[in-house]
Amino acid sequence: MLSLIIGLVLFLGIHSVAIVSLDWRNQQAAKNEWLWKGFYAAVSLLGLYFIAVGYAAARMEPMVLYTPPYWLRHLTYLLMTIAMVLFFAPYLPGAIKRTAKHPQLVAVKLWAASHLLVNGSLADVILFGAFLGWAVLDRISMKKRPQRALPGLKESKFNDILVVIIGLALSFAFIRFLHGSLIGVPLMP
Repeated sequence: MLSLIIGLVLFLGIHSVAIVSLDWRNQQAAKNEWLWKGFYAAVSLLGLYFIAVGYAAARMEPMVLYTPPYWLRHLTYLLMTIAMVLFFAPYLPGAIKRTAKHPQLVAVKLWAASHLLVNGSLADVILFGAFLGWAVLDRISMKKRPQRALPGLKESKFNDILVVIIGLALSFAFIRFLHGSLIGVPLMP
């Protein structure tokens, strides 16, 4: 469990720098943008490693806090399909991105909340609860801080179609194959 917590502190901590100290973050990026991005990526990857190792270990001896009803799996599939679409919307801007404003944060919230609906162990609550709390805090902080211009494509209706196709295809792949092979929990027999 310690590895999971260390991973969450590293990953969510580096992703929270702009929330807690935007000026410091901007100073570091202004000094050497590539060094900052490299540091950010390295801490993020190290955090993901610790999260994966810690979560896998915690699943071996789960402490069950609640047992959700089976039918919530279907709601989770629906929410995750929406999350997959929203996750890619910032990269292919269109009406979906414009409407959601911060589609990746909405995707993280949906991912975390939907997984809390179907997973009731202590490790699940720590992992998905931490991400859900972080996404809520980040969204609140975005209302109070200036937004950086992000490079991207021009907005178009075709991008919305493409985002939906990518989201649906990835959802199908995760439900059918990827969740089992990557996470170790098959969703379909």
